[in-house]
Order: sequence, then structure tokens, then C-alpha cells
Amino acid sequence: MFWNLYIAVVYAILYLCFVAYPIVFAGDRGWQLGFVGLAYLGIGVGSLITIGLEPFIRKLINSHKRDPETGRIPPEAMVSVVCIASLCVPIGELIFAWTCTPNVTWIAPILAGIPFGAGNTAVFIYASNYLVHRYGIYAASALAGNSVLRSALGGTLPLAGPKLYATLGPHWASTLLSLLEFALVPIPFVFYRYGHLIRKKSALIARMQADQEKLEAKKKRNYESGNEKAIPGIPEKISQAQRKSLEV
Repeated sequence: MFWNLYIAVVYAILYLCFVAYPIVFAGDRGWQLGFVGLAYLGIGVGSLITIGLEPFIRKLINSHKRDPETGRIPPEAMVSVVCIASLCVPIGELIFAWTCTPNVTWIAPILAGIPFGAGNTAVFIYASNYLVHRYGIYAASALAGNSVLRSALGGTLPLAGPKLYATLGPHWASTLLSLLEFALVPIPFVFYRYGHLIRKKSALIARMQADQEKLEAKKKRNYESGNEKAIPGIPEKISQAQRKSLEV
């Protein structure tokens, strides 16, 4: 629930920006509606930067020590990326908060969207990866639960955007959102540090791991007994050497 809450809040504030940008750029700066859309370029560039850095991010993830029991990278390796992204999101929002008024050049709040967009993209991608690696065969259910809460908050919080910005003004309204994101930053750090202990206390994950181990043991027995039908895509009559070559 804490993990879903964090992702839902980040998601909702992103959608709230779709309300805030027209207020700031059209209402305060007097931009035409067509030009307001260009203000989102900062967020778009930030998202592309995260996608372009994927090979380096993958190296960071793979640099983590492997689990001695499974020989795989632990799910918490994904959270290391979320920890970095969790700082980029509120920093970008805070920069936007104090550069969005007409007394500051228009390029500043747009550039603030770069760390904001990069952080949001990294949070959504690698937070979802964490759920998939953590829940295994139950990943679809975990992602569905996350999607319901995220969509509910993302669909309702932006409704408060116009009133929020009208009451507090662009500076403090955006600052409030940034502080809310800063307040939730400990969540990914706690999961990164203690996620393996949390997983051990989960009855659902324990059952999932037991089912996964049974499935892998069954596949191994089928393989060792020469039951080629257990491995899809490999013909029935084939030598062990050929099987290994095809699997590689």
C-alpha cells in the first residue's frame, strides 16, 4: 500500500501539472493556447533522457549483488533507480514553483520540466518493474491494484488544481505539491534498504516463491528425464547437445 500510495501521488501531481501549465502560461503570461502546449517540451525532453539513459541505468541495476539463494538480481535493485528519480521529481517541481511567474524568463519553468519529466518516467518504469520482479506470477494482480489506485488519484486530484492555484497562487501551490513529494521520498529509500525483509514477512510472496520453485523443479525434472515436450518450441526427437544449443 505504501508503494502504491507513492506512485499514485507522483502520478496525480503529474496530471495536476496538465492543469497548472495553462493557468501559469496562458493565464499569467498571456500565451495563446497553441503555444501553451509547447511548454510541455521540458517534460517530454526529460522523459526522452530517461529512455536514452536506459543502458546506463541497466548497468546500475546489474551492479547490485545477486541473491545467493536464487542467483538473480534482487527486486530492490530496481528501487535504486526510483530513489534517484524520487529526488528529481520534487526538485523539478520546486524550480517550477519559483520560476513560473512572468517576472522570470519563460525558459526557466520549461527547463524545470526536464528533471520533473525524467524523474516521473523513471518512477513509473522501474516502480512497475519492481512490482513485477517482486510478485512474480502474481505480478498482473499487483500491477492491477497499483493501476486502480493510481488512476483514481490521478483522475480526482487535478480537479482541485484551479481552486488550489487561485487560492495559494502559483508559487505556493506548486511549492505545496513539491513538499508533498519530498515528504514521500523516504518510501522508496525504505523499500530499497529493507525491501528484502518486507518480502520475507509477506505470506503472499512466500506462496509465490514456493509455487515458482515447484514449477522450476518440475521443468528441471522434465529436462533431465528427456521429456522434450516440456520445453515449447523444441522438437520432440533431438539430442541433448542440440537441445542445449537451441536453448542458448
